[in-house]
Amino acid sequence: MESNRPKKGSKAKLREFFIAHVGEILDSSVLREVAGTSEWGRRVRELRGEEGMNIVTHNDRSDLKPGQYMLVNLKPLPAFERGISKETRAFVLDRNGFTCQMCGAAAGEPHPYDTSRKTRLHIGHVIDKSMGGTDDPSNLRAICSVCNEGASNLTLNRPDAIKLLAQLRRAPAKDQLDVLRWIVQKFPEQAKEILNQD
Repeated sequence: MESNRPKKGSKAKLREFFIAHVGEILDSSVLREVAGTSEWGRRVRELRGEEGMNIVTHNDRSDLKPGQYMLVNLKPLPAFERGISKETRAFVLDRNGFTCQMCGAAAGEPHPYDTSRKTRLHIGHVIDKSMGGTDDPSNLRAICSVCNEGASNLTLNRPDAIKLLAQLRRAPAKDQLDVLRWIVQKFPEQAKEILNQD
């Protein structure tokens, strides 16, 4: 006999799981399984930011490793509303060239660290709201779902020009031409100026 009760969403499942395991270190693979979705990381952030659950990670406590989470206690922290407008999201995505500011993956392309899915971008905070960060565009950046979930645990520094050139020189000519096309498409006016100088 089928139950008429509605199915629980991934956030509700995670909420119950955290509450049942207060003070325990929980691994990201377990949380993904409990949530039943690749968007589990976003749901955890919603529990922290919107519902004020005191969930900490390695960014908050040195005794936790990347990919580990813990609900410290049941005392709620100040919760934050979702306050980023569509216009601000569009501005940030455009400013960041529709690429993840952690790993460089471009929206819609196969993800370089998880080729089984296409890159999907979100808006993330540079300084988390729980640490006093704001929704001002200067504190926002485009970030892909893989980095956003912490699945790849990437905190890559942006490469400087000399490192980029070294990598490009090693690449096959076809890849170098793909990069050239992308740069010309991204900076058409500057490309015209450079070509007119010769």
